[in-house]
Amino acid sequence: MAGDRPLLSGRPSSELSNERDIAEEDALLTGQPTMRSDGSRTWKFWRELGLFVWAVIATAVVIVLAVIYQKSQDPNHSTPNPTGKRNLIFMVSDGMGPTSLSLTRSFMQFQNGAPYSEQLVIDQHLIGQSRTRSSSSLITDSAAGATAFSCGSKSYNGAISVTPEHEPCGTVLEAAKKAGYMTGLVVTTRITDATPACFAAHVNMRSEEDRIAEQLVGDYPLGRTVDLMFGGGRCHFLPNSTEDSCRADNKDVVDLAKKSGFTYISDRKDFDNLKGGGGLDFPMLGLFADTDIPYEIDRRNEDDIYPSLHEMAEVALTALSEATRDSEKGFFLMIEGSRIDHAGHHNDPAAQVHEVLAYDKAFTSVLEFLKNEPTEGVMVSTSDHETGGLATARQLHASYPEYVWFPGPLANASHSAERLDLEYNKYLTNDPSDDAKATFIRDSISSGLGLKDYTDDEVANLVKDPSTALYQFADMMSRRSQTGWSTHGHSAADVNIYSSDPKAALPLVGNHENTEVGDFLREYLGVDVESVTKELREKGKELKVLDANGTEVSWMGKIPEEGERLDGQNHLASYGGDFKKRHLLHGRGCDCGH
Repeated sequence: MAGDRPLLSGRPSSELSNERDIAEEDALLTGQPTMRSDGSRTWKFWRELGLFVWAVIATAVVIVLAVIYQKSQDPNHSTPNPTGKRNLIFMVSDGMGPTSLSLTRSFMQFQNGAPYSEQLVIDQHLIGQSRTRSSSSLITDSAAGATAFSCGSKSYNGAISVTPEHEPCGTVLEAAKKAGYMTGLVVTTRITDATPACFAAHVNMRSEEDRIAEQLVGDYPLGRTVDLMFGGGRCHFLPNSTEDSCRADNKDVVDLAKKSGFTYISDRKDFDNLKGGGGLDFPMLGLFADTDIPYEIDRRNEDDIYPSLHEMAEVALTALSEATRDSEKGFFLMIEGSRIDHAGHHNDPAAQVHEVLAYDKAFTSVLEFLKNEPTEGVMVSTSDHETGGLATARQLHASYPEYVWFPGPLANASHSAERLDLEYNKYLTNDPSDDAKATFIRDSISSGLGLKDYTDDEVANLVKDPSTALYQFADMMSRRSQTGWSTHGHSAADVNIYSSDPKAALPLVGNHENTEVGDFLREYLGVDVESVTKELREKGKELKVLDANGTEVSWMGKIPEEGERLDGQNHLASYGGDFKKRHLLHGRGCDCGH
């Protein structure tokens, strides 16, 4: 009976159904009529095998592409050591924090009548940020900050390329020279100051600038490692029997440099005779000021005396490029916009904006060089720390603050507070009367700062306390522009990282420890810093030198005792309630943290 028949009894068996379905599926895929033959099982096997192999290959390709993409997006992924000739330009904007850019950008827009969308050149090359703590404090100084760049390791505040255990650590510049690269240092402070010193010298205390000068010209275990030096600091190279010397002994380091083969120049005329770098003889030592080259706001009025940062950078780049044109290795050049830091220490906003603009101009020169240079190269720029705790805001009164900042007063200034202070102190040597002092001060404020609304109290305070005139002049500018500062020292703020080529500098994209900047420098050049460290320690083990008193000391100088380090003690996580005692260690008005 039909009612007793199974529901599916009218359908073929599952085996026949499966074979028919496969055949029909083949027909749909191939467009051929269904063929039921004994070879259908064989065809099924090879077809499924082919599909399986194809799926495996496709999956593998997808995985490989995903891994490659992930690594390309990972800023911590380091590419293998590069091969081939290359140039590396490392720029340091000493003391420049992110707010320095905000301050200067607004000033530039105001001065040029530019729209608010107008940027500095450096703004267009931001790739990351650097964390700046040292081994001894959450706030670093330039010595420990530059040691992180040069050696790729943390050390204490005041250390010039030595470890916390007072052992020398090899630097990227020294390793580059050993590997066959040419090397150079271009700065606007003393060439013996902390940042340049950290690339080619090793001392336990940054204050030993006399010894640093000797090491820079080759009087240390590695011999000469720097091919070109431009900057200030001539007084540390001259014997103390000469008028312009600031050495503690009578050693003539200029003469020592000449005996080591250096060509020495010391003024603008000599610099111009270098013909843009084409007439430069290596090794080259150019010292253009007794101490620091003046702030750009002052130097621009003395262009016939001092070369600018971008001019020195351009000559160095051209000279190093030509000198390595036919060699297998390129060059390593460190360029520092040194005095951004000093403007922060002085809390001088007018000096600050002109220093940052000068750095931006040098930054532009480097970009132009790399664009036209046939040898592969990259520029990386960062700061060792921020200085001044700068804010583009200031609350002048106890009432609710206005939301304003005024770049206009800065545009009227023709001189820095430092220059006005120097001129005032020079005037005081004539022992003028208080009335004469007041007249001199009014003229200085009006002509130097461009301020007409100064008060009688401001003039009276400058007459009364000339020892703080530098800070008083600077504060007059800060108050009128409503620029804020939290300190005359450094801060723990993260600082920006910039590069000419984000792809070449991929490991520095994002937020990093400052030591990772040092790691990148050595990896990009493919140099062995560890072997230099070993050589320094072996050759310097028993090496002694004479200090200013004729006493034998380590070639790295005296090891600081407790209280002698720049930081005094370890400040990483402790507070000793000593905020009232700072002057007992360092003196009032000290500039001890540059």
